[in-house]
Amino acid sequence: MDSYGRAPYIRCDAVKRHNPPDHAGGGAPQDGRGCNRMSTGVIELIILAGITVFLLLKLRGVLGAKTGLEEQQAPRAPQVEPVRQKRAAPVAPVEDAGVDPDSATVAEGDADIGEALASMRRAEPAFLPTEFIGGARQAFEMILMAFEHGDLDTLRQFLAPDVYQGFADAIAARKEAGYTVEARFVGVRDARVVAARFDADSREAEIAIRFTGELISAVRDAGGAVVEGDPNDVRRETDVWTFARRMGADDPNWLLVATGE
Repeated sequence: MDSYGRAPYIRCDAVKRHNPPDHAGGGAPQDGRGCNRMSTGVIELIILAGITVFLLLKLRGVLGAKTGLEEQQAPRAPQVEPVRQKRAAPVAPVEDAGVDPDSATVAEGDADIGEALASMRRAEPAFLPTEFIGGARQAFEMILMAFEHGDLDTLRQFLAPDVYQGFADAIAARKEAGYTVEARFVGVRDARVVAARFDADSREAEIAIRFTGELISAVRDAGGAVVEGDPNDVRRETDVWTFARRMGADDPNWLLVATGE
């Protein structure tokens, strides 16, 4: 150690000079080759360490890179709560006796109509007379305009066979005479139930509604002359239509089975 406490640097040539051959001990004579061998070993270790680091970096680079051959992972969808369908509001049960409020509203104080409508509801709880009236108003417009325009395909969907045949015959006679119709529906002014009947054994139901509708209609002959109606005047028309259906059937449509005034 020097005066500063540092280890002295020993050179290979110093080892050679201060380590003479030990002939008494029979040891092999020492020369500079031992130091050379030590230096060579250190160099080899440094080279091997460098190669190892290089290989590790190379391997890491290969493993970390996408080659295009690995299986593509589909992006995972975010976790969300399942959408729950909104259920329709539960229909109020219909008592075995008496008239429920919905039927009473449509009956407008008529006990027979109220009881018949309530019996229909007991046979098919999802049936609501107030909703039926709304659908009947739409059917009145569709059927009336289909007749005015000679649309047999639409009429076939909503009319009972015998009623359909009567409408079809009238359309055919009008066409044979060379008449054409110009019509525009204005609206339904009133629709109310005037009769109702329900057969508990057959589950057949009939509801008669008096409609008051307004439309503009004019019938022209082959020469274009107006033979009926007025293309500039709103005509009010009142009819009683009877719809029928078997309650509880898969087909929800009511058919027009009779017409009158």
